Amino acid sequence: MTLHKRGEYDYGESQADIRDEVLRYSQLHEYVAHHFADAICTCGSKTFRLELDDDEGVAIRICSQCQVKHPIGDSADYLEEASPEECGCPCGGEQFEITVGVSLYGDSEVVKWLYLGCRCPQCGLTAVYGDWKNEFIGYKSLLAQV
Repeated sequence: MTLHKRGEYDYGESQADIRDEVLRYSQLHEYVAHHFADAICTCGSKTFRLELDDDEGVAIRICSQCQVKHPIGDSADYLEEASPEECGCPCGGEQFEITVGVSLYGDSEVVKWLYLGCRCPQCGLTAVYGDWKNEFIGYKSLLAQV
């Protein structure tokens, strides 16, 4: 589990590398992520297309196997105001492994900031595709909805 820099991007070898990238990114942006969850569909798939509107705090994963759409975290609460757009990798890949990390307010269980990290299984590019303020009470419940 090691990220490798090639040009301007970091590349990982597995989904576990997304956590390292989210942690690195969050350390640069003030609110450090300490709690994480990997996206896994109820059908068992670990790869998804991703639709994102980080202005509204909305992310939707579409399973690469069963095609079911799953709002990530509390995104379903904000879909009405959102205009999510499909994400893609610079290599042309449209499938991702997804991991969410959260930063909390002090010693509470209240989420302060959410980071959405992805890895393209086609080329290995690993990056944070979205981040936003998220004041969800009960981070374990929020991460269970990833």
